[in-house]
Formats: sequence, structure tokens, C-alpha cells
Amino acid sequence: MPADPRMTAADVAKAIGIALIWGMGFVVAKSGTETFPPILLQALRFVVTSVALVWFLPRPAGNMRWLLIATFVGATVQYALTFTGLTGLSAGVAALVVQTEVPFLVLLGALVMGERPTRRKWVGIGIAFAGVAVITGIGHLQGSLGSILLVLGGAFTWAMGQVLVRKIRGLNGLAVTGWIAVLAVPQLFVASFLFESGQRAAIVSAGPSVWFAVLYLGLVMQALGYAWWNFLLIRHEVGKVAPFLLLLPIFAVLGGVVFLGEALVPSRLIGGAIILAGVALISTDKGRALPAPVAVEPA
Repeated sequence: MPADPRMTAADVAKAIGIALIWGMGFVVAKSGTETFPPILLQALRFVVTSVALVWFLPRPAGNMRWLLIATFVGATVQYALTFTGLTGLSAGVAALVVQTEVPFLVLLGALVMGERPTRRKWVGIGIAFAGVAVITGIGHLQGSLGSILLVLGGAFTWAMGQVLVRKIRGLNGLAVTGWIAVLAVPQLFVASFLFESGQRAAIVSAGPSVWFAVLYLGLVMQALGYAWWNFLLIRHEVGKVAPFLLLLPIFAVLGGVVFLGEALVPSRLIGGAIILAGVALISTDKGRALPAPVAVEPA
């Protein structure tokens, strides 16, 4: 189906809904990591997604090698870094730092794929990373610099995963998402075994609210969120849909304040606003469309 330049009210509602679903995912995940080690939480999340999607997956059609590599880099390593970093940050700050995935994606497109970003994109990249510098360099970090670096590493490996996903042929976005979920399960359980402890005790002691977090991350955030995302990417150019994701950290910040009692630190809000300004310049650039993120999302 050719891209339709017009977004209906229903399309706009879906786009805003995606930002809300993914933004609140940081809040839910932050709550879940109070009981589950972060990598284990992601492993359980993908178990839920796999059970929901495995019945509808086509054969990988010769793509298994690239699917395995993309899963390891863009899902296993990425989720391990991002959500381990989340344990030392507020949900809102983590969601703001994760926005650097967009400039990382542009940089890797230039370095690896031979793409030529416009001057506006280069300016946006500089502004976005200046925002990270503001978040990490102003005020009292209270030991969170390491967590911010972990989330930055997650954003970078997400972008690497997107470059690898572009090697896959003959599978649509939802199929790639489903296969990556299936393949991520054993990888994440192994990673949790190697780098975490207390998994059995956490599972035994987990209450209903924690299992709700797992179901939300696996069904609502991953399966439903990507169903809507891929639907919009089929109907519209990515440049029309991607700017709505700028709402994601706003929802995460508000959700953290309302549901987790997180404080609004002015220096980090300023840094976050600068990051969003840089990402907005990149995402709304008409010169060259960003590659569509079809497989993984840093939340």
C-alpha cells in the first residue's frame, strides 16, 4: 500500500497512544525492577510477547543469521543495558536519555550505511548530545552517571540493531518483531544467569502488581504498541509518524511523578528539553527520511 500523506484522527490517536504506551512502559518497568532483576524482567517480558505472537510468525526465509545477530545486539544487549541503567535513574530521565537513539541511528547510517545526513540533522545531533551533557553535568548526580552511561549504551546498541535489521529481507515489521522476541528469550535468560542473582527468590516473592508489569511490557508495550506502530508505518512516511514519539518522555516524566512519586529536577528537565529539541530537528527534517525502526524499541 502506498504511503498516505494524510493522517486521520484515528491515526493521530494511535500515534499518541503509542507514545503513551511506550512512555508508561518506563514507569511500569521501573516499578517492576524493584522486585525483579532488570534483565530477568525483560526475559519474562519477551516470554509473554513470544507466546502471543509465535503462532502467527512466518518462516524466517533464510534470515535466521541476521535475526540472531540483530536480536543479540538490538534486544539482548540493548535491553540489558537500558533497564539496568533504569534501576539507577528516574523513569523520566531514562526516557529522555533514550531519545539519543535517534542521533545514534543517524550517525551509524552515515558511518556504516554510507548515508549523507543533512546539515540540519548534524545540528540536531549536536543539540541532542548537548542535552545529555546538561543532564550529566549540572546539579548533583548522586552516583547516577554510570546509569546514564548504561542507558546511552542501550540507545547506541538499539541503533546498531536497526542497522542490522535492514539486512533482513522478505519479512514485514511485525514478523521481525515477533522473531526477535522469540530469539531474545533464551539469550536474556542466559544473560540474567551470568550477570544477575536472586532470580528464584524474586519470582517466588513476586506479587500481582509485578506480574501485571510483565504482562504490560509483553502484551501492551511490545505486541500492541508495535501492532499500531507498524500499521502507521505502512500507511504513512516515517517522518510523519516519528515526531509523535517526542511525546514518549513527556508521558514517562508525568507517569513517574504521578505513580512513582519522582521529583522534577530542573537541571534534568532542561537537559531533557534540549535533547528533545535536537531529536525534533532530526525527526522533522524533510531532506532525508530516517530509516523506520521496525524491530525493537528501547522500552
